[in-house]
Amino acid sequence: MNALKKLFGGDTRQFGMIFALVALIVLFQWLTGGITLTPGNVINLFNGNSYILILAIGMVLVIIAGHIDLSVGSVAAFVGMVVAIAMRDWNIPWFLAILLGLGLGALIGAWHGWWTAYVGIPAFIVTLAGMLIFRGAQQFVGQSNSIPVPREFQFIGAGYLPEVGPSTGYNNLTLLIGLAAVAFVVYGEIRRRRTAKALGAEVPETWVVVLKLVLICAAILYATYLFATGRPGTSFPIPGLILAVMVLIYGFISSKTVVGRHVYAVGGNRHAAELSGVKSKKINFLVMMNMSIIAGLAGMIFVARSTSAGPSDGTGWELDAIAAVFIGGAAVTGGVGTVIGSIVGGLVMAVLNNGLQLLSVGADWQSMIKGLVLLVAVAIDVYNKSQGRASIIGLMMKNFSRPSGGPGTPLQPDEVTSTKETIAREA
Repeated sequence: MNALKKLFGGDTRQFGMIFALVALIVLFQWLTGGITLTPGNVINLFNGNSYILILAIGMVLVIIAGHIDLSVGSVAAFVGMVVAIAMRDWNIPWFLAILLGLGLGALIGAWHGWWTAYVGIPAFIVTLAGMLIFRGAQQFVGQSNSIPVPREFQFIGAGYLPEVGPSTGYNNLTLLIGLAAVAFVVYGEIRRRRTAKALGAEVPETWVVVLKLVLICAAILYATYLFATGRPGTSFPIPGLILAVMVLIYGFISSKTVVGRHVYAVGGNRHAAELSGVKSKKINFLVMMNMSIIAGLAGMIFVARSTSAGPSDGTGWELDAIAAVFIGGAAVTGGVGTVIGSIVGGLVMAVLNNGLQLLSVGADWQSMIKGLVLLVAVAIDVYNKSQGRASIIGLMMKNFSRPSGGPGTPLQPDEVTSTKETIAREA
């Protein structure tokens, strides 16, 4: 136990979702006779769930800010339908159609943001209305028909990294991305260690750092191997590449920028944030607009993968995205959550879905099992909060993102929330 605490930098309970994900993978790998971790299945898993993971990135910011967005499935379906019609009937090039979809998502998000931030209607009601409005609009515009999209557009949802360079038996671009990810992880750890020493903070023992890097890099390299050794014509999927870029961008925005800090502040305590000079209306407006832009992107990726926009697109997507965020450690009351956490939560649901389908479990049991997983995850968050602890994934990111105990080291969002709760209890 002490070795684990040294390795992960704190209480091992905070890594529950990571352990749950690994346990699910190992369990289904055994139950399916080794099918779960075959290259083809892993590639299909990412392709089939990338749009939900992308939605979860936007949803986690909405939930951190203290809101909920029920319209994302309908918005995604509406944007996908409009883009498909624009390419078929208006002869708009596929790259301009993507910009059209993002712009339409921004307009819808501005509509939601205005009602939520400046009129003061709860986001739950605004987006519930949006869910009905844009579901109807999608069916009206598409006349309940399926609209095919051109092959060039399908690349963003069903494409793979191309084969380049000498023949190695692997996809070379996938190998390069995997090696770059390993280098990034190693450089980041070395940089954090140097920063900790410069600040006079306590640094982990060398063997702890080395073992942690070995485990993380081994996982990255194994995933790289799986993606690089798929059937001919496949490799790391383009939706996965889009997802990775978005994780990096939004992870940076949420943890390293003023806007990101303000989102946490508004979700943690809006009135205190306003007294500190945070423009809560602006933050709420931006969060809602950003969510619809991401929903539009997710809708286009799904349409590209399925080769056409259909009347049933987007059904239930909002529930999957919300479940991913809560399973990933976000607090129901707002102020707590991370982008990485939402991805972990989404992967838990994706692996669970995939494993149950491989085992031919019926849709009835799949729904019941997923519901229980969501309920248990939120129950754990509520229990941790009642005990004065931050969320599982939030604590994990705190330990991985900075050295602890160093003078002058800024508090992370989860620490701010936890500190407020501690002060309130002592008062």
